[in-house]
Amino acid sequence: MKRGNSLLIFLLQSVAAGLALAFIVILSVPSLRHALQSHLRTEAPTPTVTTFADAVDRTAPSVVSIYTQTVELQEIGPELQRIMGRQYVRRNSRDMGSGVLIREDGYILTNNHVVSDVSNIQVGLWDGRFASAEIVGSDPATDLAVLRVDLNGLPTAPLAMDSAPRVGDVVLAIGNALGLSHTVTMGIVSATGRNDLRSVMLEDFIQTDAAINAGNSGGALINARGEVIGISTRNLDRATGGQNIGFAIPINLARSVMDQIIEYGSVRRGWLGANFMDQQRLTLQADGSTVRRGVLVLNVSAGSPAWNANLRAGDVLLALNGEATDDARSTLLTISRLPPGAQIGLLVERNGNVFESYAQLIQQPPLR
Repeated sequence: MKRGNSLLIFLLQSVAAGLALAFIVILSVPSLRHALQSHLRTEAPTPTVTTFADAVDRTAPSVVSIYTQTVELQEIGPELQRIMGRQYVRRNSRDMGSGVLIREDGYILTNNHVVSDVSNIQVGLWDGRFASAEIVGSDPATDLAVLRVDLNGLPTAPLAMDSAPRVGDVVLAIGNALGLSHTVTMGIVSATGRNDLRSVMLEDFIQTDAAINAGNSGGALINARGEVIGISTRNLDRATGGQNIGFAIPINLARSVMDQIIEYGSVRRGWLGANFMDQQRLTLQADGSTVRRGVLVLNVSAGSPAWNANLRAGDVLLALNGEATDDARSTLLTISRLPPGAQIGLLVERNGNVFESYAQLIQQPPLR
């Protein structure tokens, strides 16, 4: 019996000594230690996010509901005109949208199309109050507008100014969807840099599959941390065959437009005076691939900076400030982000000949 116990004790001591020795070897050899740590990390359970309530709670108080009223004069019918002569009746039409409080002294970002040509604007706040709003300024080129309510100490939205959204990021849209204030929908970022919708002059949209319904326009598109990454603006509805395809204006662009409207009353935006279109022909590269080379100059306004720089319709703009150009909408967006007075270098091809020129941008004329 004693001999059996001694053998068992010997075996246990040997196992313990072996484990201790293996532990010492693993700790002393970096490659083995890193392999063990990697294995433990791989095997550790990954926490699952089951709620975005904190993100919504952080931003929702800064999202407002916008209600507009427009008075229209409509001509009475021909039968009444024979009796009463040419008369008009006043018709009230109502619409709605959303906005985001950016400053605690009442400045609100929204879409231009929400408040354009309206006669009365009412803003519904998170706490149930309503306030009249005035239009500080608007920018049809980006479909943005700035409103102000005469209140202070309002909740403001945290902005994701330093982190660009990535395709696949989880996002939430908050807005006055179909008149249901502070409705939240969820999706992902489907694409960034969309500039080919032809909806406004300057496009740089975030695309998302988070539902953006009527009334969401001007509301907040937020990330999983509750930071505003964009201002919801439109969707492709079922009439176009679209489903779950919505768009938002990046918050960096929106905030820049807002700051300039507040400071100057309008956006200070460089203007060259030329319109471009994408090249249809492709250029064969040495490796056998093909690329679009430059953008075609569609027209040039007489007396504009482009005209004075000897740019003419039919030319091909190959580069702008040393950067190759291959997309007409991106070229216009790049120019618009430069201030009036900026000098830009142009590399131009005309009838097979390439030449350089320079232009000094001026303030963009008002859009009609």
